[in-house]
Amino acid sequence: MKKLLLGLALAAATAASPAWAQTDAWPARPIKLVVPFAPGGTTDLIARAMADRLTRELGQPVIVDNKAGASGAIGSDFVAKALPDGYTIGMATVTTHAVNPAVFPKLSYNVLRDLAPVTQLVSVPNVMTVSPNLGVSTMAQFLAREKEQSGKLTYGSPGPGSEANLMGELFNQSARTHILHVPYRGAGPALQDAMAGQIDAVFDNLPSSLPFIQTDKLRALAVAAPKRIPQLPAVPTFEEVGLKPVNDSSWFGLVAPAKTPAAIVDRLQAASARVLATPDMVATMEKFAGTGVGSRPEAFRALLESELKKFKTLADAGNIRLE
Repeated sequence: MKKLLLGLALAAATAASPAWAQTDAWPARPIKLVVPFAPGGTTDLIARAMADRLTRELGQPVIVDNKAGASGAIGSDFVAKALPDGYTIGMATVTTHAVNPAVFPKLSYNVLRDLAPVTQLVSVPNVMTVSPNLGVSTMAQFLAREKEQSGKLTYGSPGPGSEANLMGELFNQSARTHILHVPYRGAGPALQDAMAGQIDAVFDNLPSSLPFIQTDKLRALAVAAPKRIPQLPAVPTFEEVGLKPVNDSSWFGLVAPAKTPAAIVDRLQAASARVLATPDMVATMEKFAGTGVGSRPEAFRALLESELKKFKTLADAGNIRLE
């Protein structure tokens, strides 16, 4: 009997050893970092900045893979269904991991069940910009123009049900306006159409809009931040212009498929935190008015739980549901 038990124990240990070896050796090959939006948006910019530096930190290529569509649900679902081996990870955003679950009843992934939180990477302000063709430079001028052309002005977002879409609807509620929503497959295309005068305004994360604001291709009317930001000192916050409900900033993080070994999640979090603390990355984030975080997985999970509740309450109050 003792020999039988010993044999079973040895067999179990032998069967498990490849998994241990794989975890110990991670990363032994390139890692795919899925961005659930088109190139050119803030999620993509942050992902590429992180990927370049994580490549050096981990000693293996970290390759950005854009999988856009359905307000980020396609890319997020891809990560949720990937092998939990540490070689597929994804960008998490307010849209994909807080808003989508609140507004899409048939969402194909469950944020807390199907994905393992790794770390909150960055927090950034949001911004409302307008096309120079509109001929307004301040929020007061914009609101006056909207009164004259109620129901005719338009705003773009990265997609239906996106954080920017809810921001636009919050703006409409708070300012008592009727700006029409035009959804895109990412912030990049929306910004291009605003610059071309095809739409009137864009709600967006600041990093992807900032270069166009600084080159006068777009005009910023207000930022969503606790206070004015150094990069745009003349631009008021939404709270300053009487629209406090719209004054929420945004966050970005990393997730992995559920059941990814905790040792791999911990290594990825630690590597990300080291990258975010480097002077090079701090300077990069400051250009965008972003703040590096690098939180532990449990802290990021707590943030996700809080944000899920917040946006569900908001979606329920506004009866916002999408198929």
